[in-house]
Amino acid sequence: MAGPTTARRGDERNRKPKRKSPAGSSQAPKNAGKGGKKSGKAAGKPKSAGTAGARTGLRRLLPRRSRLILWILAVALVGAGAGWILYGSGWLRATHVDVDGVEVLSAAEVREAAAVPLGDPLISVDTDAVADRLRERLPRIESVDVSRDWPHGVAVEVTERQPRAIVEKDGKFVEIDGSGVRFATVDRPPAKVPRLVMEAPADAPSTRRFGRPRLEREGVRAAAALPADVRRDTRVIRVRSYDSIIMELTGGRTVVWGSGERGDAKARSLTALMKAARGADHFDVSAPGAPAASGS
Repeated sequence: MAGPTTARRGDERNRKPKRKSPAGSSQAPKNAGKGGKKSGKAAGKPKSAGTAGARTGLRRLLPRRSRLILWILAVALVGAGAGWILYGSGWLRATHVDVDGVEVLSAAEVREAAAVPLGDPLISVDTDAVADRLRERLPRIESVDVSRDWPHGVAVEVTERQPRAIVEKDGKFVEIDGSGVRFATVDRPPAKVPRLVMEAPADAPSTRRFGRPRLEREGVRAAAALPADVRRDTRVIRVRSYDSIIMELTGGRTVVWGSGERGDAKARSLTALMKAARGADHFDVSAPGAPAASGS
């Protein structure tokens, strides 16, 4: 029979040892409670975080505005400086006019007619107005290009009209270009430019219908359409009516041109006809599809 001592030892062996909880585990309920309070406080943090973010954004915004103001001031200063350089300073002033392309006209004539305001800021020179003055004052100019040549010059590029015919009037000679524009009167006829002779009577049907200026333009248009080598040999253009224009060439040759229409086709037919009939002295291309040649 076991005694009391043995029974106590058996009870001790049968007892399971208690595991020690980690340090602070016994405070779990309190911590949980505190945790609940903390989470409650955490739930209220977005409000304070938003306020802090707004303050941070405000602090960042002010430097950006300052930089923007500085940029605006810098641009304004640069603009003011550029304006002063272009308009107020003496660095970029118009001091000379360069003329190119003149043949009959002189550069001095072009400069005088251009009337460029020398000494003014180059940026203020109205190039379109200069070109208009040149075309108005010098009819010989067919086209002109005016541009600024920095830092001090104005460049003028001129294309002069070329006479395709002349009309004798009061002992002088009026030059007419290929468009029928009378642009100059000279004392001596230019070399190798044919003379235009109007033979259409004032009361002729063609004159009454088209008018003398139109008939004159048709004669000039016919002369301008001639092949270059034939044009050099042409001495007289006789206009008898709208449909009857005759060219007189060197060596007693004649060319019946007809009207001023279909000039390119007539020029091609005349070139081919003259090559095919080298001994002929009369050529008719009034109908370019059926040209004809005759004479010895």
